[in-house]
Amino acid sequence: MSAVKKPGSILYITRNGLLEPLGQSQVFSYLKGLSKKHAVSLITFEKPEDRADDAAFQHAEGGCRDHGIRWTPQRFYYRPKLIAHAWSMIVFLFLCLREVRKGKVSIIHARSYIPAAVALVVYKLTGTPFIFDMRALWPEEMITAGRLKRGSLLHRLLVWSEKSCLKNASAVVSLTEAAVGYLKQAYPEETRNQRIVIIPTCADLERFIPAPEPCGNDVYSCLGTVVSGWFLIDRLAHFFHFIAEQNPDARFEVVTRDDPDQVRNRIGGSSDFQSRLKVFSMPPGEVHKAIQKHSASVMFYAGGATSELGRSPTRMAEILGCGLPVIVNSGVGDVATIVDRYRVGVVIDDDTDEAFKAGLSQLRELQSDPDLAMRCRRAAEEVFSLESGTRAYDQLYQDILSGRSA
Repeated sequence: MSAVKKPGSILYITRNGLLEPLGQSQVFSYLKGLSKKHAVSLITFEKPEDRADDAAFQHAEGGCRDHGIRWTPQRFYYRPKLIAHAWSMIVFLFLCLREVRKGKVSIIHARSYIPAAVALVVYKLTGTPFIFDMRALWPEEMITAGRLKRGSLLHRLLVWSEKSCLKNASAVVSLTEAAVGYLKQAYPEETRNQRIVIIPTCADLERFIPAPEPCGNDVYSCLGTVVSGWFLIDRLAHFFHFIAEQNPDARFEVVTRDDPDQVRNRIGGSSDFQSRLKVFSMPPGEVHKAIQKHSASVMFYAGGATSELGRSPTRMAEILGCGLPVIVNSGVGDVATIVDRYRVGVVIDDDTDEAFKAGLSQLRELQSDPDLAMRCRRAAEEVFSLESGTRAYDQLYQDILSGRSA
């Protein structure tokens, strides 16, 4: 039987590792579906601590092989920071040009800013079209986190790169409607004739499903990194402590790859509170088992800043997929809009006992509704479905390929 001819060869480039949770949920999950219709090559940067897990590496390698994905993992370097970024760009550029010259690339799919800057150079040199998959507003995120000074030479360079990628990309992908509004206002010339597609963070809803039976636990959780500059860990700590005072039976879990001691120290509290707090990590394929044992999950980001307009938290998709409500703050992408539209959580914007008390009262009212889990699941399916996201990327690829051949 002859092999099915695939319409285009996609080179997907990302600085995230395939072995880290984000690489599994937001890269590999898509590529598995896209590889059915497209020849896919993947370049990632793997962190040393992930690469040291031989079993995980072999599993990822086997998964790529099973789906016909040609994976070229590279070593991720942390420091010196600027040199590490520059080196990854050089490696990306060399590998991309090598693939293009072999005739193996129809489209470069660049995930985030550094890969997009490389794809821009390749486009200028070879004419190979590229997709600027922004994910979020990275320069603004860096400013919010205190890692970049507005107006500095590096900031001006990043903004120039952002504008150039917006102008020259065959298509731009944004996670949120809020970010698209900002881009059109900030860069009217670059976005005037640009195709911008909104594809929110997606989750594998075949795995992130409600528990077969309600667990009956009173566990408040938080998923993902909490010690980054854009997560409000002090507000999370205050909220957890407030709940602990109100409910002696409440327990707390932080499922994260952050250093557990650092997280515990930042959250603080008495020895009694600390005995009710668990901080741990889980393999990406097991996280849903933890979520299914929770009663609600908290996401407090540094909302209100421009940087947050482009944020679409992966954890929200996974939590809602498991039928759980979320506790969030506004000013974070489309998060509050989704919560209000589907009635799947509460929005708390003040770091005060009064605001927490009102929020908990709303949460208890929601949890008394027998349809809550169903609404959470429906919101996940309508907004964050992996299948719909994969279809959107496939359509984007096909449109670019057909336009290129026209």
